[in-house]
Amino acid sequence: MNSALRGQYLAALGLESWTLRRSPAAGVSPSAPVADACAPAAAGRVADLGWVELRAAVAACTRCPLSATRTQTVFGVGSLEAKWLIVGEAPGAEEDRQGEPFVGRAGQLLNAMLRAIGLEREQVFIANVLKCRPPHNRDPAPLEAARCLPYLERQIALLQPRIMLAVGRISAQNLLKTDVSLGRLRGQVHHFGASRVPLVVTYHPAYLLRAPAEKRKAWEDLQFAREVCSGVQR
Repeated sequence: MNSALRGQYLAALGLESWTLRRSPAAGVSPSAPVADACAPAAAGRVADLGWVELRAAVAACTRCPLSATRTQTVFGVGSLEAKWLIVGEAPGAEEDRQGEPFVGRAGQLLNAMLRAIGLEREQVFIANVLKCRPPHNRDPAPLEAARCLPYLERQIALLQPRIMLAVGRISAQNLLKTDVSLGRLRGQVHHFGASRVPLVVTYHPAYLLRAPAEKRKAWEDLQFAREVCSGVQR
């Protein structure tokens, strides 16, 4: 019996997993390999969930240490029939309190950006790469993003959006698995996942509040995304 199946079997019986009597590597918990082995199975289960079950799974998630510091998870908000999926990086302090992405001044600006291309907030779906707030609004750690990604992937599979708009460098780099700068990622159509959903990159509204001169570039990105969504590309 392989270690992953053995771990699941013991967990189902309510028994603690055991390992061979050997000293673990420095700084590594003896139970860590079992937890890592079970991670793919957990991801597989997420891929079968509907909207209600998925929301419940996110609310109860303990896949990474952020579960210990969050006030609540931030699942996402909007129409379940949306053609547009807006993806940010992670909840901030206000999002953590309210349980909704993009609230406050950044959320107001995002709403205005959407209205500029004829969309209301209620017509799109808005989510983040992470469902929990990193302490002090730090960048998501690679492990956190990896453990949370199956939730976003399932949201995408259920939603089947026509276009994804990645707002901000952190969101774009995590979704596209790259360290290329946001400036170089703008102005072109990328694709996400096995279904190759068209993805366009633009600036985060919070950044635009600090650098209003860049709003013109963001407007160009929105127009480009609208063209991609409608099937008309430059």
